Amino acid sequence: MKAVTWHGKRDVRYEDVPDPTIQEPTDAIIRVTSSGLCGSDLHLYEVLAPFMGEGDVLGHEPMGVVEEVGADIMNLSVGDRVVVPFQIACGHCWMCERELPTQCETTQVRDQGMGAALFGYTQLYGQVPGGQAEYLRVPQAQFGPIKVPEGPSDDHFLFLSDVLPTAWQAVEYAGVVDSETLLVIGLGPIGDMAARIALHRGCRVIGVDVVPERIARSAERGVETIDGTQHDVGDAVRSLTAGRGADGVIDAVGMEAHGSLGPKMLQSAVGLLPKKVSQPMMRKAGVDRMAAFYTAIDAVRRGGTISLSGVYGGQSDPLPMLTLFDKQVTLRMGQANVRRWVDDILPLLTDADPLGVDGFATHHLPLSEAPKAYQMFQEKTDGAVKIVFQP
Repeated sequence: MKAVTWHGKRDVRYEDVPDPTIQEPTDAIIRVTSSGLCGSDLHLYEVLAPFMGEGDVLGHEPMGVVEEVGADIMNLSVGDRVVVPFQIACGHCWMCERELPTQCETTQVRDQGMGAALFGYTQLYGQVPGGQAEYLRVPQAQFGPIKVPEGPSDDHFLFLSDVLPTAWQAVEYAGVVDSETLLVIGLGPIGDMAARIALHRGCRVIGVDVVPERIARSAERGVETIDGTQHDVGDAVRSLTAGRGADGVIDAVGMEAHGSLGPKMLQSAVGLLPKKVSQPMMRKAGVDRMAAFYTAIDAVRRGGTISLSGVYGGQSDPLPMLTLFDKQVTLRMGQANVRRWVDDILPLLTDADPLGVDGFATHHLPLSEAPKAYQMFQEKTDGAVKIVFQP
């Protein structure tokens, strides 16, 4: 089959790889009909290269049609249309029973000291072949895949794999209610969708970005926007909130924030080193570009909440603990517990489409154009906010 594979920093290829097969009785094989390109994939394209392997199949936002099931799979049948969450979880362990599938004790990558395995996401998370491919093996298929009806386009349901539950959890973790003010830093796919969800819930939403097309896209949906290249964000937010700051802040940027030149140079340098040198450095002394997080700390009101949905991976990131403590900030974070939120989200995936999922993708491209798509998404050209591949 054809798939998108990793071959080095900024080097992804469309090439032949072996077809997946049933390996365990709890597996399923799906024929992929759509697969998203995620901001987290760009971390593999750039910063997390030391943890990638030559030929790793990328992608963790797939949906498709069931082609084959293992002997123990009773909840799926050949021909079912399914969305596959990005994390692999069993649904019955102690953590899954507490609605924390990101920490599934059946698939935890213990030799790396990490949580549940993820599709297409480095040796830290199990090095499981991903979904930017024609076919995908789905472990723990008794729990993961979400059956969806025939009829609506793939885009109507595809974002259940990651974007929707990640954005939903980000808003939940921010703790804003009714008419409270939510600041969203970063209006890429997750930030954009989080803003839509918060607006739907009746919150006031302020959004920050540095890309004009993303700012305009969110403004069209009623977000009050701030251009981060033109304003001090903290001051701008306080001027809009009686001097207090936002009740809740979502950092939807993470480890590759703009305005962090020093850490960017360090990340780039580490990425050029041999793996036997770069991996230990990343594990013990890795740093993130922290500008977005520092902005969140500055812009949140005293007693407010910061929700981190942007991915961070540094082990030596400096934090302004005095400010966090003095402002009495609540901090919540983590990979989205996809299955925890699906029942809340599904009622909104109606013909009325209040979150605008049907028009959410800015680009639909054949899988063969993945190398171009990764470059376009990283460079934020051609108005790219969300790219969907169709094998």
